[in-house]
Amino acid sequence: MKGIIVAAGYGTRFLPVTKTVPKEILPLITRPAISFIVDEFLASGIEDIVVISSRRKKALDDYFDREAELEAVFAREGRADRLAAVAPPKARVSYVRQTEMRGTGHALLQAAPLLGGQPCVVAYPDDIHLGNPPLTQQLIDVWKKTDCSVLAACHEPGDVSRYGVLDPDPDGLHVRGFVEKPQAGAEPSHDISIGRYLYTAEFMGVLAEGWDAHQKAGGGEYYHLFALERMMAAGKVAYKRVEGLRLDTGEPAGYLDAILEYAWTQPDYRAVVENFMKRKVNL
Repeated sequence: MKGIIVAAGYGTRFLPVTKTVPKEILPLITRPAISFIVDEFLASGIEDIVVISSRRKKALDDYFDREAELEAVFAREGRADRLAAVAPPKARVSYVRQTEMRGTGHALLQAAPLLGGQPCVVAYPDDIHLGNPPLTQQLIDVWKKTDCSVLAACHEPGDVSRYGVLDPDPDGLHVRGFVEKPQAGAEPSHDISIGRYLYTAEFMGVLAEGWDAHQKAGGGEYYHLFALERMMAAGKVAYKRVEGLRLDTGEPAGYLDAILEYAWTQPDYRAVVENFMKRKVNL
């Protein structure tokens, strides 16, 4: 099984920094967002990763490469800790480019030839998960049980009108339908889809079929919903309510919250947050 990281977008919500720095490289303190996804894949047994990028994302290529000059400096200094910090991830990484912004369905089809007819886990780096077992492993476990494509979901008790909302089957495992941004009070559930998916080879085949029909109908942006709805209708989509802490870095306020949440899990940084809060309370 391979992992796909979708990293082709412009990141316009984070301008001006994303004019030169890919959003996927923006750090939670010292760790680029994309590193959390890579570690999740590796911890789940996925070592082959396909990064879907675009022009202006060369920093992503560099992140997965060696840094020979720094390695030489740290080796001379005997700094094993810094050598470990600059070591590339222990994954086999391939790259494809989405040369036109034509939607996520189109982006996934750029990676399809590299999958070898195998299932894949698709991740968006603005959805980060901390906890055990890793989220990818949770999806794989459901796939092994059902042989279905699997959506990651979380329960949102409040307003879900900004999200894609699942219509779960009464069996508590499969998904009957999906409603994008439902009106308040019309939502089929409070289980919202988040940025992690396991897609079977059959799903990718249906996605390709939909692309052909989409082109004949005039083109434009193409999303994965066509294949998702077809597979749901056939009873071939399951879901998993995720366990662990979810960090949503998709917009600046959420990104700031994610930094604070992550800092709270790290003893050294937690002390900084606590001291900041004490100063503000005492003003």
